[in-house]
Amino acid sequence: MTATEEKLDPRLQQANAVLSEVEYSVVGTRPIRHDGVDKVTGRAVYGADVRLTGMLYGRVLRSPHAHARIVRIDASRAEALPGVKAIVTGRDFPQAGGGGDEDEDTGNIGFLRANMLANTKALYQGHPVAAVAATSARIAEEALKLIDVAYEVLPPVVDGRQAMRADAPLLHETLRTDSLGATSDRPSNVARHMQNVLGDPAQGFREAAIVVEREFTTATVHQGYIEPHAATALWNADGELTVWCSTQGAFGVRDSLARLLDYPVSRIHVNPTEIGGGFGGKLGVRTEPIAALLTRKCGRPVRVVMGRSDVFRASGPAPGSWTRVKIGAMRDGRLVAAEAELVYEAGAFPGSSIGGGMRGVFACYDVPNVRIDGYDVVVNKPKSAAYRAPGTTQAVFATEQVIDELAEQVGMDPIEFRILNSARHGTRRADGTTHTNIGSLQVLEAMQNHPHYNAPLAGPHRGRGVAFGYWNNGGNKSSCTISVSNDGRVQLVEGSVDIGGTRAAVAMQAAEVLGIAAHDVRPVVVGTDGVGYTSNTGGSRTAFATGVAAIEAAHDVVRQMKARAAILWEVAPERVEFAAGTFADSEDAARRLTFKELAAQLDDTGGPITGRSNVQPRGRGGAFVGCIADVEVDPDTGKTTILRFTALQDAGKAVHPSYVEGQMQGGGVQGIGWALNEEYVMDEAGRMMNASFLDYRMPTSLDVPMIDTVIVEVANPGHPFGVRGVGEAPIVPPPAAIANALYRATGVRLRDLPMSPRRILEATGKIEGVEKPR
Repeated sequence: MTATEEKLDPRLQQANAVLSEVEYSVVGTRPIRHDGVDKVTGRAVYGADVRLTGMLYGRVLRSPHAHARIVRIDASRAEALPGVKAIVTGRDFPQAGGGGDEDEDTGNIGFLRANMLANTKALYQGHPVAAVAATSARIAEEALKLIDVAYEVLPPVVDGRQAMRADAPLLHETLRTDSLGATSDRPSNVARHMQNVLGDPAQGFREAAIVVEREFTTATVHQGYIEPHAATALWNADGELTVWCSTQGAFGVRDSLARLLDYPVSRIHVNPTEIGGGFGGKLGVRTEPIAALLTRKCGRPVRVVMGRSDVFRASGPAPGSWTRVKIGAMRDGRLVAAEAELVYEAGAFPGSSIGGGMRGVFACYDVPNVRIDGYDVVVNKPKSAAYRAPGTTQAVFATEQVIDELAEQVGMDPIEFRILNSARHGTRRADGTTHTNIGSLQVLEAMQNHPHYNAPLAGPHRGRGVAFGYWNNGGNKSSCTISVSNDGRVQLVEGSVDIGGTRAAVAMQAAEVLGIAAHDVRPVVVGTDGVGYTSNTGGSRTAFATGVAAIEAAHDVVRQMKARAAILWEVAPERVEFAAGTFADSEDAARRLTFKELAAQLDDTGGPITGRSNVQPRGRGGAFVGCIADVEVDPDTGKTTILRFTALQDAGKAVHPSYVEGQMQGGGVQGIGWALNEEYVMDEAGRMMNASFLDYRMPTSLDVPMIDTVIVEVANPGHPFGVRGVGEAPIVPPPAAIANALYRATGVRLRDLPMSPRRILEATGKIEGVEKPR
């Protein structure tokens, strides 16, 4: 037993031991992905690949201004252009209705409609103002030039803290601050103020021997998916609306369209295509509502695809942020109090990922006295969206630097300091959640013992940093059906869009239950008509929740096949046992049939078998991740080179270890981009100046080393195989780890993201007076 295991609750030791000792035949192996052939041969159908007979081409007219009142829209010249079949503006949305509960994805229906097509105001550069459907893309683009829009240009505000000022330009005259359940009596750009309190923070700080308080900023950044948003819609003559689109959730698109269009959800049918990246940025709707309005107006199918610059300027980036973190510790290193103030830029409409930041800012640590204040603030930027562990990377960038400073002041090793204060089973967070079976200590111990952490790092201008992070993981709803073929293979139908190999992860869990090979399961992702309700692929929920659905459907198949074996053997069903892919009569050892042998006899025992399940699993389990980064800084140019990078994460049980490693590496690379280069560069008029992959500097293979990975497996008892979500946590700690490494390489703390060469030169005194972009 390790020192870490000794610190765990005895009941959890037993639960971990039971799940850890099980040997699986499929789960934990590395089969070739089921959809690999179609993708490497170019046969996979993505959003822009959809072709329908009579299809028109949709194009969107976007505001050139970040903040402007729309005085007039005159589309008469465009309507007269031959080949133009429909033009729509915000007035084509229903002006009432679209009810239903608000949630994080869809929010206020008026704001959602205004974001799809501006009504009285354009609130960011790229804000859709009108859209055209024409017989060719060229004609549609010419028609946009003929639409006359008169604007009254207004002063923009693109910084969250400036937007909070009483004299800041107002984006919405009707927006009032919801603060701790009370609503303000005057308009404001602050949409919401939330607060979490645990214990007595004031008393905790009075007791603290050492207190460190710092302020941090992070820039607006984009998910950087390769495939632009794309949707094709057909409003049929019978009133049924069908949409094909690149999305992270067909049911989410269906529900948003029902609200936007004030149309029955049962008459909307959404078919997801393959997705060329999303990372949270394709959870909402962008092109789908516009395509739907155009097809309703002209009665022909319409396809709308965003251009690359439009994706940057008018989709949903991660919010920029300002964070103040204050932490107090005793001389022995124990944390006694923590305080955080977070201001997140929601973009033009309320609804940033401030909740994720508040959950994650101190989630890694056991602190008895905590206060967290979060502010959701509107600014003249595109409405923000989820980006891999939404909101948490910004907050942890602040916390992990303050933790590093405290460790240095008390004279402790950075990892040992984190182990001393790590969250454990039973640790209560400020949001009221209590950690249960978590792998925080095991991840930290793996970091401490890793060869990377203990390797020498010689040479000037070099530094090593560590950081630790957490993501809550999601549950939500999933459905699945499994049909058995006479040759012993099965067809698995699910509603979770495949991002990062989830088809394989779900299929492998079903195969494990059925006792067959992974490739004897054929997973198919279908639309809203083909399976029961399934929540979006996001929140690190899919391998967990849709995996549970597949497991339950597989058990349903086994129950039915036991009954078929009983018919063949003319015995009671209770006598039939099933293990390792074989059915057996418990009272006659000679009676045995493999899964495939019994499948061949289904027609003789009653016909086809289909297993089904609808689940909403609760035992999702959180995920902890740590990373170690080595950097070297060129003192003359400020350029940072990542020399070595190691990511370590608790996956619970890695269903397909290669895909888990891929998620860890992908999150690591994106975190490096956040740390060193990526940002929206805005001019004083609120216009984005780097809306291309050439100017928006994302890491390439030349910028990063091989990302080493260590999968830690602390079984999640809330899942039959111990699975935890893995997709989002890897992006949380890298910027903080690199910041801590840069401190050791340069001797100065960098508290603004990105830590670009320019900022490094400013911090080290090589240049002065550099204006910090926001």
